[in-house]
Amino acid sequence: MIKVKRALISVSDKTGLLEFAKGLALLGVELVSTGGTAKLLKDAGLSVVEVSDYTGFPEMLDGRVKTLHAAIHGGILALRDKPEHMAQLKEHNIKTIDMVVVNLYPFERVTEKKHVSLEEAIENIDVGGPTLLRSAAKNYKNVAVICNPARYKDILKELETNSGILSDTVLVSLAIEAFSRTARYDSVIHSFLHQRLRSGELTAFPRELVLRFTKVQDLRYGENPHQTAAFYRDAQSKEGLSELKQLHGKELSFNNLLDLDAAVNLLRDFQATTAVIIKHNNPTGVAQDLELDKAFQQAYRSDPLSAFGGIIGLNRSVDQATAMQIEKSGFMECVIAPAFESTALDILKVKKNIRLIELDWQTPSEERWDFKRVAGGLLIQDIDSRELNPTDLNFVTKLKPTKAQLPSILFGWKLIKHVCSNAVVLVKDTKTVGIGCGQTSRVDSAHTAIRKAGPNAKGSILISEAFLPKPDTVQIAAKAGIRLIVHTGGSIADKDVIAVADRLKVAIVTTGSRHFKH
Repeated sequence: MIKVKRALISVSDKTGLLEFAKGLALLGVELVSTGGTAKLLKDAGLSVVEVSDYTGFPEMLDGRVKTLHAAIHGGILALRDKPEHMAQLKEHNIKTIDMVVVNLYPFERVTEKKHVSLEEAIENIDVGGPTLLRSAAKNYKNVAVICNPARYKDILKELETNSGILSDTVLVSLAIEAFSRTARYDSVIHSFLHQRLRSGELTAFPRELVLRFTKVQDLRYGENPHQTAAFYRDAQSKEGLSELKQLHGKELSFNNLLDLDAAVNLLRDFQATTAVIIKHNNPTGVAQDLELDKAFQQAYRSDPLSAFGGIIGLNRSVDQATAMQIEKSGFMECVIAPAFESTALDILKVKKNIRLIELDWQTPSEERWDFKRVAGGLLIQDIDSRELNPTDLNFVTKLKPTKAQLPSILFGWKLIKHVCSNAVVLVKDTKTVGIGCGQTSRVDSAHTAIRKAGPNAKGSILISEAFLPKPDTVQIAAKAGIRLIVHTGGSIADKDVIAVADRLKVAIVTTGSRHFKH
């Protein structure tokens, strides 16, 4: 534990500072401060020693050099129980500093601006601040380090209760928070400079990767009740599920969040009015319509059995008509949408267990990378953002698709990248009628999609996210009354597949790209 007699204060964010500094002064703590912070405290009538007077050396280089001085860091780093250290301080007339109150230049906030210049970003890289935090945190047994204004009130209360003394428990907690802050700060700077400065000759992936996440909440459990779990926010991102607003229902679960993420990621790809139902990270139905309630009905009818207990995703404000359709659909875990009309909320809140989630994802995502954890490491890839243009289509069979089928082809190809491989989707117009996902053979996925579609398979378009390795998928499609297949192409069996399609009068269109999802 320590008794605080002298505090160095140098902050960019001055939230709550005056009240805290006044409390320190009432406890007899000497205040040492820099530039703008010193002026603020003096204007409030507090007695303050400016750092330039304290060190005998002026601030210089437009404020780049202020606290980088032995009189400052010697007073912070000296071990109080080591006679040699204390003797050196006395020899050089250096006073001990018992508390360091520092928060850093707003690099994160500045670089969030769309067109921030490199020069402005660099000027907001704090040098002295992180150095002070690290020095104080290193000597946490002798120095209290405060980098978070939210801690002022509690720290002041403990000082007042204990006659200016802070406990070892508090000192350790403050030091850990300071090191966490400097680590995050450096990682944000690294990410920004890597993205801004890397040349075309460098890989898009850094040699070393530092990821920073902040805990949002503990979860009831993980995928199963015997697993503990928590939800973390990407410290460098201000989009995604960490920004959601829950309007109704019980606490979100681990699995809810996974499925909500799948719904949002799919809906980001569609500009027209779209509804999706997600179950176990896969869509059970997707549909577009001019009216949201009709889009939802069509998505639900794609597979009502699998939709039970699913996540509903809608990319328009939920209106009364849509809410009435959802209310009739049986048990659903969640509805996520950009907004809810008041009449819709009144209808849906009658369902005690449904979670209603508001999240605005209408702006394009800034996410660049997709992460997958493996034993002992991490796999990273670019986000799958490849679009299919009509000019990319290759008509490889004698029978050709019609112009009227083109919107359905583009719709199906856009959504299939969100279906786990092996994936086969049957679409009519701009709605799904059958989805086969996660099978270990493509023909099994086709069987599943056709079985789920039932009579609706006839006249639908079969979309496969990768090439057809054998003609068997064509054969079962033709038997179900399907006359158009879209797949990647490029298999060694392409000639055989095309020959069977020609014989069975099935058109095939290849895209030249695939959409595996594992």
